[in-house]
Amino acid sequence: MRFGTEINGDRVHFRLWAPYQPAVSLVLTGSGRVSPMNPTADGWHGLELPGASPGTLYRFRLSDGLEIPDPASRFQPDDVHGPSEVIDPRAHAWQDAAWRGRPWEEAVLYELHVGAFTREGTFRAAIEKLPALVALGVTAIQMMPVGGFPGRQSWGYDGVHLFAPDQSYGRPEDLKALVDAAHGRGLMVILDVVYNHFGPVGNYWPLCGPIFTERHETPWGAAVNFDGSGSPTVRELVIENALFWIDEYHVDGLRLDAVHAMVDDSPVHILDELAHRVRAVRRNRPVHLVLENEANQSSRLGRSANGVPLAYTAQWNDDLHHVLHTAVTGEGDSYYRSYVGDRDKLGRALAEGFAFQGETMPHTGGARGEASAMLPPTAFIGFIQNHDQIGNRAFGERLTAIAPAEAVRAVAAICLLSPQIPMLFMGEEWGASTPFLFFCDLGPELAPAVREGRQREFARFPAFEDPAIRAAIPDPSAASTLEASKLRWEEAETGEHARWRALYGDLIALRQREIVPRLRGIGMHAGTHGLEGNVVRVAWTLGDGTVLTLAANLTPEPEPLPAAVRDGRLLWCEGTVTGGRLGPWTALFRLLDGEKP
Repeated sequence: MRFGTEINGDRVHFRLWAPYQPAVSLVLTGSGRVSPMNPTADGWHGLELPGASPGTLYRFRLSDGLEIPDPASRFQPDDVHGPSEVIDPRAHAWQDAAWRGRPWEEAVLYELHVGAFTREGTFRAAIEKLPALVALGVTAIQMMPVGGFPGRQSWGYDGVHLFAPDQSYGRPEDLKALVDAAHGRGLMVILDVVYNHFGPVGNYWPLCGPIFTERHETPWGAAVNFDGSGSPTVRELVIENALFWIDEYHVDGLRLDAVHAMVDDSPVHILDELAHRVRAVRRNRPVHLVLENEANQSSRLGRSANGVPLAYTAQWNDDLHHVLHTAVTGEGDSYYRSYVGDRDKLGRALAEGFAFQGETMPHTGGARGEASAMLPPTAFIGFIQNHDQIGNRAFGERLTAIAPAEAVRAVAAICLLSPQIPMLFMGEEWGASTPFLFFCDLGPELAPAVREGRQREFARFPAFEDPAIRAAIPDPSAASTLEASKLRWEEAETGEHARWRALYGDLIALRQREIVPRLRGIGMHAGTHGLEGNVVRVAWTLGDGTVLTLAANLTPEPEPLPAAVRDGRLLWCEGTVTGGRLGPWTALFRLLDGEKP
């Protein structure tokens, strides 16, 4: 790797890509020693320094005298503006030599935010909760971004240090210990990474080189420079970071945030090059690459003739979330307007992946999406809750707080028993009482703007016309906002929470027993769907030829049970079936023409 420090025996090689800087010096923080670095023609400055070692703190002094941390630092013990620390990548004694990963069809994902997952909010504290996830039946944890961000709290999407785990969660060896412990319990680790933008505070790359380009615009301003002057090094920065997490931290996969905002007019798109480079390295375990793509693009989810992902393994299925959410809540504001009351879109999202495959989306007035029916269901990740869909609400309400319990049980069953890969959001399994709020800490200068911007964002919704209601929206910069979002694990074993957890455990166990073994070899065009009255019918042909059928009545009134879903072995019924009618909020699954594996 070219970025960051490299330990060579009793010396350390320091490097900085800074084509904008004619001269750069290395400053050792403890001793104050200043050493000029050697510039090269391609914009790099380097120096191999005897006597430096793991734990050495350093900065770079630019031509104008400004001292900055290493933008490719492996650790920032004193936050994003402080000195960088030399980290020995070999310091952790890995215990996972026997770990061979898990095939994708076994994945039951559990999205978590390290800071809110436990009271302590650290990597080490998260280790203590892994047994509970294993007992639930989870097979993979998906961590929201952990790269260094400014201040004491963040969702992680305003990070600026791609290679440095944030110090509020612990040190690099603590994160490695978490991955090691997860592997020891049979859990995969997927890490959320952000390559579409950098946070607004603590990003020193623009002082060094052309990290941004004005050729493209994104919701965060100028785009990351993947196709302009200097872009080859920027591309290498992102690709090396992906390889870094997979190889140095042993993670089993990456979830790439908002890739629709990674604009690139190069002959080979950065996403294609990244996937190729990751797949080109032969490892003793599978690596899973997951996309978040608001544009519903399916072209990077293709499979080989034997079903192996050619580039990306799967994509978050926002459409499935939206149709399920609107069905059980009746909400129709903003983008939900394009889904509310449309039961055919529910069948399509379950059977084919995307509900919008090129059609005009009423909310935007423009076409959205690409054909997706040719992909296997395992190319999509289904969920009824995630950090965005909860945390982007003004008060961070979970689904159990805004929808009837029987409706939530029905859609939970649909997500956990469909052939798409299911994902839970932390605490969902016990109907956690805590919200998940939006929080960040961009410093006193930006805090008022963040708070007021949050209130303006909701002012256009009828429910927030009253200024007093808007004023009650939690302040993202307040420490109490993160505190309110922390899970209360003690409630998971009590009363209604325990009953929710038992339901989720039973559904996941059934999935692992009956669905997962039949997903191997599942083909393209596996799903079909239809609508009879208000009942959604879906049928999937699984890998062994078994047909899994679903009849879903996501309304508060009984509906006739379609004849097409009356045959086969009953797999699960969430709700009631009486006298040939599906009760309100009912999901009925059956298996046809197959032997129990």
